[in-house]
Amino acid sequence: MSTKDYVEKDYYAVIGVPKDATQADIKKAYRKLARQFHPDANKSNPEAEARFKEISEAYAVLSDEKRRKEYDEARALFGSGGFRFPGGTGTTGGPGGFSFDLGDLFGQPGAGGPGGGLGDMLGGIFTRQRGGPGAQPRRGADVETEVTLDFADAVDGVTVPLRMTSDQPCRACAGTGARAGTTPRVCPECEGTGHSSRNLGGFAFSEPCRTCRGRGLVVDDPCQACHGSGRAPSTRTMNVRIPAGVQDGQRIRLKGKGAPGERGGPSGDLYVTVHVRPHPVFGRRGEHLTITVPVTFPEATLGAEVKVPTLGGGPVTVKLPPGTANGRTLRVRGRGAVRKDGTRGDLLVTVAVAVPQKLSDSAREALVAFQEATAGEDPRRDLLGAGEGT
Repeated sequence: MSTKDYVEKDYYAVIGVPKDATQADIKKAYRKLARQFHPDANKSNPEAEARFKEISEAYAVLSDEKRRKEYDEARALFGSGGFRFPGGTGTTGGPGGFSFDLGDLFGQPGAGGPGGGLGDMLGGIFTRQRGGPGAQPRRGADVETEVTLDFADAVDGVTVPLRMTSDQPCRACAGTGARAGTTPRVCPECEGTGHSSRNLGGFAFSEPCRTCRGRGLVVDDPCQACHGSGRAPSTRTMNVRIPAGVQDGQRIRLKGKGAPGERGGPSGDLYVTVHVRPHPVFGRRGEHLTITVPVTFPEATLGAEVKVPTLGGGPVTVKLPPGTANGRTLRVRGRGAVRKDGTRGDLLVTVAVAVPQKLSDSAREALVAFQEATAGEDPRRDLLGAGEGT
């Protein structure tokens, strides 16, 4: 089976299964088609015989995990018959790319040598991508940490010092990985590029060099501090601004605040997971703050003006309408958490009618008189009626 066959033939379409089909699905579809187009069932039918050979060829590849993987990799690299160059927009030669006949690649002189030196051609492409010999810059690692804030700091925002440990260039060897007084040498396997090509049945893939692990350098006499890696754990303290309105469990990304890169590469990112301590009075509902305010029965019944505390400010006066029910929520605008645009959410005030645990004699007499005065009112009348109707 040639690489050209892998690229030009859609074996999944031949079998009639999707690309993510399981081996059981492939086997089931193959058996069904094999019975339908088997030569014994279609004597003197050359079209059925050709179809049977096509089905058998597809099944031979897709039923073998290793061959199926190679086939998928070839199709992913070459598409459906055209090679996609880096930076190209497709296989039809649009802006930034161009296409050519696969016959120019496979089995013809002039395409890298007799027999179609596709590996040589891809090797040239990978070399151009790397920009020639020389170790490449490497991005620094991402760093994760956690911080615990007070409720008010999470609402208003705060700057906190964070002590972090991450890999930094080793101070003992200045990041070379070699013992003081020695220098690393260029990797003979990848010639300092940090990459090597792996052949897969006529074509090649670029991967980090296994000899130097992508560094492009080999250390013969390693530094005792970092054991030749060129990196060592380092602790540093930095001030980080936690934005206003952050919520418990939120993960904040600070670009470029992670570990420094190597050989001029960019720094990684810092990810901060925020934990917020609960407040004894206030709660949080998105951009709004919540509070439960106890009121007396006369205040809820007759109406009243009650003072309500706010977070980080003076109290506000909330007007209770007469007949305010227990559990009703009133809104105080602009006294909540800070939004992304700098405005604030609201303070949601939930009314809780307080039931006295002890009563004086005069208070008890007053309640008894109130009960007698309202004896004709039954708040459960509709409820009981609905129960009887069912």
